[in-house]
Amino acid sequence: MIFRTHSLDLAICLLANHLNTLPAIGGAVEELEHPDEDEIEDLLINAETREITEFLETPTPSLNNLYRPTPPLFRKEKHLYRFFIDGSLRTYYLATGIEGNRSFPIELAQIGAAVMQRDERGAVRPIRVTHRILLLLPKGPLGVSDTLWQRLEDLNTPDGFFEVVDTTQRTVNTPQEPTVENLRTRAGGIARNRMHRLEIELISETKDQRDENTWLILDGAVKLDEFIKAPYMIGVAKNFRKDPVFRLGRSGRKRKDITALLAGLPYAHRTVAFSAHGGQVAFWYVRLREQKEVDYPLMGVVKVELPRPDRTPVDADLVDLLSRALVAERNVTPHGRDRRWHCHLYPIFLAEQAIKNRFYSRDVLMGMIRWPQPEALSAEATSV
Repeated sequence: MIFRTHSLDLAICLLANHLNTLPAIGGAVEELEHPDEDEIEDLLINAETREITEFLETPTPSLNNLYRPTPPLFRKEKHLYRFFIDGSLRTYYLATGIEGNRSFPIELAQIGAAVMQRDERGAVRPIRVTHRILLLLPKGPLGVSDTLWQRLEDLNTPDGFFEVVDTTQRTVNTPQEPTVENLRTRAGGIARNRMHRLEIELISETKDQRDENTWLILDGAVKLDEFIKAPYMIGVAKNFRKDPVFRLGRSGRKRKDITALLAGLPYAHRTVAFSAHGGQVAFWYVRLREQKEVDYPLMGVVKVELPRPDRTPVDADLVDLLSRALVAERNVTPHGRDRRWHCHLYPIFLAEQAIKNRFYSRDVLMGMIRWPQPEALSAEATSV
């Protein structure tokens, strides 16, 4: 791997020369994601869908039967899913910067995304893997001055590999007003948002190859800052919000919370498809594992989303087909190797590994992050 770190070196020197910095011990400390990060993201992206009142399936399901059988449809019978996209990120706290009377966190993120293709023999290979380095810090009243920010932006590489990113910007992952107290947590949300943008960019790599017999699985939701309208694609979430309430039928007479809905969902069955975002997304849940194999009822279940840009109900037979092929995709990761083992899809797992293999190791990255003393700065850095 060729290390393209010149811009990062110059940025570190520039910050050290123009700010007082309190570096993290050892140069950088990796920020570990919380186990419920995906669930929090689902809550933010689907904030307006806490109460579900409509189906989005035809024929209209019966209130007395919200489950349909979806026995696994294996690749040798019908090879439906050929493409798989996933993203990954690692974030690191570098230092606290001080400019004037303002102090703020300076963080670094590695983000990446991969699109994988599976051939007729079942071999999975990467079509494209992207990798980016983000330097995350606030600008303006909560961070660096406009003058210093401009000089930092001049270090962005033309190919997008290195970019300085403002952590006061608002995204679907960081909808709250930026404050001194939340700047550090915002950096992780913004890095996740950028990671998802990379995933969305990769969908176009397969646009001429997808059809009714060749589908793509995207890890996560089909809505980010806007809706993904790509055909022949589903989003599959391994973790999802646990607070929706389903009020169905006339005047919402049939009420179920998500725990009650999924506790009764048998193995290799799906729920009926529900409407979200005013009919622009159909979603449902599929159980990939027997409840006796997992610790509690919501484990072993994935949430599936299908874009419906024309807001029309999805045919029940298509939902059955997509769900049956999905049940057959459950992976073989041994218990305990990953906290999400119970709902992993094996090709998605391979996509994640392809990305992480591109990331700089912690030791290499720590070696890159060296805060020079102001008096020892190179002439190159001070002339940037």
